[in-house]
Amino acid sequence: MSQMAEKIEKLVKSISELSVLEVSELVKELQDKLGVSAMPVAAAPAAAAASEEAPTASGGVQTVTMTASGANKIAVIKALREINQNLGLKEAKDMTESLPAKVAENVKAEEAKTFAEKLKAAGATVEVK
Repeated sequence: MSQMAEKIEKLVKSISELSVLEVSELVKELQDKLGVSAMPVAAAPAAAAASEEAPTASGGVQTVTMTASGANKIAVIKALREINQNLGLKEAKDMTESLPAKVAENVKAEEAKTFAEKLKAAGATVEVK
């Protein structure tokens, strides 16, 4: 195995151990550092792969469901788009209007708590199971 292949294999292993939120932060940092923009289609497989890793890592998975969007829908829409960067403005708005809405499924307990806190801070009512 070449040295380059070993480096890439180590990077892939490290990235696959990250949570969805951490992968999102990594993408933002790389975009800023390299001056590029990732297309939503390209970010979706990375986020999906990371969320598939989560259940095996923690053993306990949870679902975050928004039951009410509250008075400040704009803040809730921003929080939804921060949690799931693949959501467009229209999709996030539609989610606030068609309740209850699953915000995240099969995520680690700590991620579910973080997502719920962001939504509650924006004024939404959230249920974590």
